[in-house]
Amino acid sequence: MTPSLVSVFAALGDETRWSILAALGEGDASASALAERFPVSRQAIAKHLTVLAEVGLVEPVRVGREVRYRVVGAELNATARRLDEIGRQWENRLSVIKEIAEKL
Repeated sequence: MTPSLVSVFAALGDETRWSILAALGEGDASASALAERFPVSRQAIAKHLTVLAEVGLVEPVRVGREVRYRVVGAELNATARRLDEIGRQWENRLSVIKEIAEKL
């Protein structure tokens, strides 16, 4: 099931989660490795990762005894497409308003 834009943006409503997603964009990492990069505990990073995973933006992958997280590009692309569609609809509305204004 594709998460709603509301749930995706709610997950990304935290600056740390945005930063975690950006860090994972550079490569897979464990919660411990991510915790070294941020001024929060490993447990806090794990909670942020859980939120991101719940909306499908990241996924855990077991590598031996370690759990590493990676970005789910398909969900990011789907979110970008949905935002693009909203943008196109808005541009169409503005074009109609412009046409009406120019006729006046």
